[in-house]
Amino acid sequence: MIGAHGPLVGRQPGGRPRGPRQRGANDVLVLGIAGSPRLNGNTAFAVQRALEVIAGEGLETEFVTLADKNIGFCTGCYACRATHTCVIADDMGPIYDALRRCDGLILGSPVYMGLVSAPLKALMDRTILFRLGGPFELSGKVGAGIACGAFRNGGQERVLGEIQTFLLEHDMFVVSDGQPFSHFGATLCGLAEQDELGLRTVDALARRVAAAVKRVRGS
Repeated sequence: MIGAHGPLVGRQPGGRPRGPRQRGANDVLVLGIAGSPRLNGNTAFAVQRALEVIAGEGLETEFVTLADKNIGFCTGCYACRATHTCVIADDMGPIYDALRRCDGLILGSPVYMGLVSAPLKALMDRTILFRLGGPFELSGKVGAGIACGAFRNGGQERVLGEIQTFLLEHDMFVVSDGQPFSHFGATLCGLAEQDELGLRTVDALARRVAAAVKRVRGS
């Protein structure tokens, strides 16, 4: 499914795939971004699983994979301070639009050398334009993280810490996976679809994100 419907793939309540559309005034949207360079890997599976749970809570969802995107590194030129647009011409344009539209954000990353993946870090750095030249554009949105590693204690919590730092930099509300876990977010190890405990954290995180977004939006 990933990449088969264009750069942005979403789900309506009930799980039916759809492309991006114009939102109504009362629509509540959660965006999920899979930061793995692997198109159909564990991270993509986990993020889409979370979005399916959120769609079941009656919210709109959109999915983005970075595996087929060209995202250049931020050069620190600060041209975006005046224009609120990035001078680098690549695949970040639609992602900027999706980030502005969403009410909630789930970022997923594999563990690479104990840190987030290079594609996700490039995206994170490029969002500095949301912080410059005025009010923070992502302020007040709900955010959460999912980390996938090869081993149970393979650096997932370090990755979630990086994701949470990014969310806090944008003045977002950070959500954990809540009871009965209430740690830093969702963590999976090995083959994600076979990690029963990890999938429980994904489902719990997704329900918490849905509830938090509804409270923030007052719906």
